[in-house]
Amino acid sequence: MRLKDKVTLITGAGSGIGRETAILFATHGSYIVINDINQANAEETLQLIQGKGGSGEVVLFDVTNHQQVEGAVARIVDHNQKIDILFNNAGIPGVGEIHEIEESFWNKVVAVNINGVFTVSKYVLPYMIEQQEGSIINMSSCVAEIGLARRALYAATKGAVLSMTKSMQVDYAKYNIKVNALLPGTIYTPFVEQYLRESYDDMEEGLKSVTNRQLTEQLGTPQDVAKAALFLASDDAKFMMGSPLYVDGGVVFGKNT
Repeated sequence: MRLKDKVTLITGAGSGIGRETAILFATHGSYIVINDINQANAEETLQLIQGKGGSGEVVLFDVTNHQQVEGAVARIVDHNQKIDILFNNAGIPGVGEIHEIEESFWNKVVAVNINGVFTVSKYVLPYMIEQQEGSIINMSSCVAEIGLARRALYAATKGAVLSMTKSMQVDYAKYNIKVNALLPGTIYTPFVEQYLRESYDDMEEGLKSVTNRQLTEQLGTPQDVAKAALFLASDDAKFMMGSPLYVDGGVVFGKNT
């Protein structure tokens, strides 16, 4: 029970890494606030948590909408008296070479992947400051550290999240708030399935291509990242501050050839 009596807000918890993290945190004693823009998916996550004896609630809001976020965070704190852990997990893919990308699409991905982290953090942090304690986990990506074809947009957003994490930590260390980042490799989630459908004529060939990036020669699972998130959220990581934690199967620091 590494998170006993903690209240955790997870954005994008309706599927993939967010869902698995919500379930894992709940089994370790945390009350989970499940955020998503898809109510059916969020409710399914809650049912899975309850099926394992955990507890939580669904709070729908768009991470890019300041008014929605501010109101939702206030209601969460009013109901639970605190938010101990924030996992800024919500994100969307951005695939294409720079000259192909429409400005509207660029702005949409930036709005979710960068501004969403800013907006939710902005409204959660005052409560963490008041309670003089907290842990924030920001979802970056190993793509922030490498050059990868047709990922300039996605890499730009995840690089920004990583840089934001480091500076946030400097600002909030004095309030006993940890701010760290997760940098996953290719994790088999609905997010990756969408990318494969959009990027490859043959999905099986696409799957083989992305699998070959990992030294493990297999894709990661949402559970792999959830376990890393649990470590960062727990007291086991109390001396990790502003740190990038790689969960990438060796993409960044290794080569197959």
